[in-house]
Amino acid sequence: MNIPHSSNPRVVIIGGGFAGLAMAKKLKNKNVQVVLLDKHNYHTFQPLLYQVATGGLEAGSIAYPIRKVIQEYNDFYFRLTSVKEIDTQNQKIISEIGDLHYDYLVIATGSKTNYFGNKEIERNAMSMKTIPQSLNIRSLILENFEQAVLTRDEADRNALINFVLVGAGPTGVELAGALAEMKRAILQKDYPDLDVSKMGIHLIQSGDRVLNTMSEKSSTAAEKFLVDLGVTVWKNVRVTNYDGRTITTNSDVTFETATVIWTAGVQGAAIAGLDAKSLVEKVERIRVNQFNQVVGYENIFAIGDIASMESELYPHGHPMMAQPAMQQGELLGENLIKLVANKPMKPFEYNDKGSMATIGRNLAVVDLPRYHFHGVFAWFVWMLVHLFSLIGFKNKAVVFLNWVYNYIRFDREGRLIVRPFKKRSFTTFTSDEV
Repeated sequence: MNIPHSSNPRVVIIGGGFAGLAMAKKLKNKNVQVVLLDKHNYHTFQPLLYQVATGGLEAGSIAYPIRKVIQEYNDFYFRLTSVKEIDTQNQKIISEIGDLHYDYLVIATGSKTNYFGNKEIERNAMSMKTIPQSLNIRSLILENFEQAVLTRDEADRNALINFVLVGAGPTGVELAGALAEMKRAILQKDYPDLDVSKMGIHLIQSGDRVLNTMSEKSSTAAEKFLVDLGVTVWKNVRVTNYDGRTITTNSDVTFETATVIWTAGVQGAAIAGLDAKSLVEKVERIRVNQFNQVVGYENIFAIGDIASMESELYPHGHPMMAQPAMQQGELLGENLIKLVANKPMKPFEYNDKGSMATIGRNLAVVDLPRYHFHGVFAWFVWMLVHLFSLIGFKNKAVVFLNWVYNYIRFDREGRLIVRPFKKRSFTTFTSDEV
């Protein structure tokens, strides 16, 4: 990897997400050499991926170059690569570009979509965890409408403009609301020769309420907002299969659709090499103690979505969200400096600042530790929190101007198919029918 030798202990961080970057900032110009590894050269602000997928924002406005973050950090290096395995015996990581020795290793690989072992759903459904995946969804949505105006078969046309979202957490709810607003204000203008009123937006939840990690008050308000926007909400329905055309469920309900977006769950993006006892089965998260040390290892740590710090309050680990990830990253950065200096580390305590979700224009729900509210004020709170959480002044300015423009004009000008995406499993017409 061509990392120079240093007299300082080497800290290797795998992952430049919320947790990895938060920790990196705490290690700025400290008595350690830091090597940050990531398969992308940018940090993604994942809470706004759904706006990229629905044309509200361009990808560049929610991404920030990692090298720009660390350009003034001494003895700090970034390498663009994927890590294949951890060799704990020899204290080195094995990556696509070579091996690297570590004194301290921090795993901050985040999470990936959990299809619960269903390979056919994984093959045919869309996920939305990265910018490329969001761009694929945007292209597929628009390509479906372009294809719908060409086909003469009504069943095929309806399937092309029928959208099913599986999972009614924040991502599913926000994406459903954004699609509903596109249907109301944009698509009918873009496709006047198509009956857009037949566009279906279905949100399927296996549990008995949407946003089940938020308060019941917020859940009820969010569902009402969705229904008022024209989204069909299906509760206590579990998807069992999707073959690229037909969704089957555990009930008599089936759906004919060319587009399924899977937001039903996530699991840790684990790396091979750790002792099997360190991993939590099914969710692939890494067990850590109160100092984020991986169980069974003294110099290997895990933070963020990949880490499962089990406690009485969080028996299955902390929520896989940005706030716990950033708080763990910040504290571990401070703790590593203490560890190097042979000082006692501070145990992690999660400060739950609340959660929120937006459903559409002037519609959002917010849960704070003492207050729960929804509507226009919640929508402004949601915007401010997300705006100030973005990295970089330019990104903040671009996103703000886009939101103002979209609000005034009822428009989303990012409706561009810049990277075509074709699903091989769904064909509507042959060339002689066009």
